[in-house]
Amino acid sequence: MKHFPHLLILASVILSCGGNDPVDPGIDTIPPVATPSFAKGADISWVSEMEKDGKTFRISDGKTADIFDVLKETGVNAIRLRVWVNPYNGWSGKDDVVKLATRAAKAGMALMVDFHYSDFFADPNRQRIPAAWEADKDDLTKMAKHVSEHTTELLKALKDAGVTPAWVQVGNETRNGMLWPAGQLWTTSGDIPNGRVHFAQLLNAGYDAAKAVFPNVMVLAHVDNAYDDNAWWFEQIKTAGGKFDGIALSHYPQAYNSFSSPEACNRQAIARIKALITQFNVPVIVSEIGVKTNANEAMAAKVLSEFMAEAKTIDKCKGVFYWEPEVYDGWKPGIYSLPDQIYKYAGERTTWGAYDMGAFVSGGKASSVMNAFK
Repeated sequence: MKHFPHLLILASVILSCGGNDPVDPGIDTIPPVATPSFAKGADISWVSEMEKDGKTFRISDGKTADIFDVLKETGVNAIRLRVWVNPYNGWSGKDDVVKLATRAAKAGMALMVDFHYSDFFADPNRQRIPAAWEADKDDLTKMAKHVSEHTTELLKALKDAGVTPAWVQVGNETRNGMLWPAGQLWTTSGDIPNGRVHFAQLLNAGYDAAKAVFPNVMVLAHVDNAYDDNAWWFEQIKTAGGKFDGIALSHYPQAYNSFSSPEACNRQAIARIKALITQFNVPVIVSEIGVKTNANEAMAAKVLSEFMAEAKTIDKCKGVFYWEPEVYDGWKPGIYSLPDQIYKYAGERTTWGAYDMGAFVSGGKASSVMNAFK
């Protein structure tokens, strides 16, 4: 048989250029992770610091195990990770997020990336501009560029690691906008002129950047209080030109509300979720939920399981994520005990107490609260 070296070279070139891109042999290949039809999720963004502090986790038989294996045993199939721009000690920064996301993907769990666009928690009470962006606080165009570049940088790092997120949340609990004052919607004096248009520009900068890296990712806009009538907010943002593929909500049925009972709060939230789906015809995800486990574990388990059961019956409700269930024994992040650092990042010179809605018990085993995910 005759050999034709030039044909072999040509075939090699064709194979290398066609079909899927060649796999870099230096990358630890991660099998694709399917997006679950209903995400039974957990935001475990504190877990790296917990592990550094010596906290361990255990499966049901008491054996020490990786946190992802423990969560899988409870039925969790998706992970949510927050992203801060330049955080204290690097927790929830780019490198930390990529490491945790890689572990989640290797465990076969779908991923939600939650961009805060801040160096610390962003929520209805604080949407602080990252220190590195502070000089541009009055320049909306530059601020949108920061959003785009930060979103792109993190998502490209995930892509380089072989991780594909299913969902990207642009902003965290952005009821009053984000990146104050650039994207703020109102003050105590009333609505900010063109505030919604400005916020939509920032939202779209994140949306477009996410789609440029991962065209099929679902991009979510997020507000707190699932039990409130939030339709007006999403309608106004849409009218201002804001883009989103789905809606993300926070729901804490035992806290920060005036309902007669957690069950009543749950019922209202379920009704509001259905109404949002009907009006906007997009998926809704409860990307944060928490129940007060320290007060009464049995009651907390009941409140969560009842909400989960109802949420699963809603066709376009695509998941529920428990916020930081892995916390136990009063653990709290180091920054919570440092008033000067809290002031630097949150604007409050105080110390913060431990999270009281962790769903693990002493020793690192999942409590009965997590049975809602089975």
